[in-house]
Parts: sequence; C-alpha cells; structure tokens
Amino acid sequence: MSSAPGHVHAGLGPARVQEVSDGVYAYIQPDGTWFINNTGFLVGGKGVTSVDACSTERRTRAYLAAIAGRSPLPVRTLINTHHHGDHTHGNYLFGDATIVAHERCREEVLAAGLPYFPGVFEDVEWGDVRLAPPFLTYTDGVTLYVDDLRCEVRHVGVPAHTTNDSIVWLPDRSVLFSGDLIFNGGTPFMLMGSITGAIEALEHVLKPLSPETIVPGHGEVCGPEAIDAVLGYLRFVLQAAHDGRAAGLTPLQAALETDLGRYADLPDQERLVGNLHRAYAELDGAAPGSPLSVLAVFADMLTYNGGSPLRCLA
Repeated sequence: MSSAPGHVHAGLGPARVQEVSDGVYAYIQPDGTWFINNTGFLVGGKGVTSVDACSTERRTRAYLAAIAGRSPLPVRTLINTHHHGDHTHGNYLFGDATIVAHERCREEVLAAGLPYFPGVFEDVEWGDVRLAPPFLTYTDGVTLYVDDLRCEVRHVGVPAHTTNDSIVWLPDRSVLFSGDLIFNGGTPFMLMGSITGAIEALEHVLKPLSPETIVPGHGEVCGPEAIDAVLGYLRFVLQAAHDGRAAGLTPLQAALETDLGRYADLPDQERLVGNLHRAYAELDGAAPGSPLSVLAVFADMLTYNGGSPLRCLA
C-alpha cells in the first residue's frame, strides 16, 4: 500500500491516495464529517473507473488531480453509490465519463437539484456546481471490468442510508467500496433511508461478503469490524426510539435525553435526531424510505446543536 498527499482544507489534514490493492485506490478526505466523503478509483490499461465524486468544485478538482498523478488515462466510467451531493455534486467535472448508478439515484439527484441549505450548515464554497445525473442506470446491479478485474456494482435491495444505495465489490481482491453504508469513526445517518433496512443490508449483504478491506463512504480504510460497529450504533438508535416513544417523547426530546455512552466521541452527534425521526416513523408504520419532512427534521437537529448551523468544513 502507498499514500500521497492531496487537497488541504484549513483545520483538516490533507486528502490522500491510498492503494488498497494493485491498481485500486481509495481517496480519503479527513475528517469525514458533513460533505467530506471518500471516493476511489481503479486504473486499467485503457482508462480509469471512479467510485463517486466529491461535494464541491474545489474538492472534485483536487480528486481529479490526484487521479492524474497515478494515471495519465481519462476517467471513462464514474459510479455513484447513492445520490447525496457529497458523492454526486462533482459529477459534471468528469468530462465524457459514463455516469452509472441505480435508477432511483438518478431520480433523486434530479429531485435534489443544486446545493442550497440556507441556515443549516456553516458556509460552504460549493463552486460552480452543475447538475450531472447518472445516465446509465440499473435496477439490481451491473458488472463492469477494469481490464480483467471484475467489479460487481450492486443495489443493496432495501432502503438503508438512502433509497438507492449501491456497493462496489471486487471479489478477486476482497475489496469493498461501501458508500455510506459504512461511516468509520463517524455518526451513521439514515434519515433518508431506513434504520431497519440498513441493519438488513449490513447483516445480509455486506457481512456475507467477508471483505478484507472496506473503503467506507466516510472515515479511514478499514476491515469487516466496521460493519459490526455501525450495526451496534443502529441498534442503539432503535432502543432509544423504543424507549423515547414509550415515554411519550418526541424524537428531539428523546435525543436530548439519550446518553450517547460509547458513541459520545463520534462527530456530527446531531444526526441522532434525524435517525430517531426515521426510527419513530418506522415504529409508527411508515414504509422504509418513505419521505419525511427533511426541513423539519433538520430544524430539530439545529435545536439539538444549540441553534447554531451544523459544522461543515467542506
């Protein structure tokens, strides 16, 4: 494995390229909080395949420069693991690359539009972001090859982090690009998906793969132990939802009264509020992934955060 420096944001360590298998790279962006995601790329003899883009113009250009530092060949294929802007806002900078994703991912990218979060996050310099949705879509999955290396792109089958999560699995290398099903060292966030669905996806899709190496959507490259860590947090959320609902508390009230315990050191703790809103909805009979009032939920998250905008260093 090797590493190389990348983009630096004031107060954060540099982004870096980490070779996780021969010709397979993770691009790790500290500190993995709001809109600071990981990506990755695979170098073949005729071109490069990228797994996700970044959240801002500056960050995506830095990522493309990092790719160019490893290969002079063009990025021919861009896979989006899900629709969130930290993984898709930079799509438009990939030139003529074929942008591949689940069909629902395309729908949600178009529905979300350009980044606009007044009063929610600290100021972000998004740059000249333009909408570039995936234009080659699948229902269940698709297999692509980088030279002879098989890359299985699979929708996880249930709402989890979102309604359109996909993983990229390299069976010959035991390497998994998990998207945001895995937050390594960060607070998982399932507001736009499902708590129970995420547990199902982790238990029945990711764990059976037994990956040796996971490139998570946020945080450091890790092994399969990260799956159990996320499962532990999600079960903690479910218990807090059961307890809060039984006590007649709202999700915000339940969050304020919940002792985070071993999760107290995770960043972005306000995500507990969003996770509890999703868990409450499911306990009340809402279908996994069904729409919630995101603006209302974020208003509660801001209240949990003392009324201040959420920390965002993207």
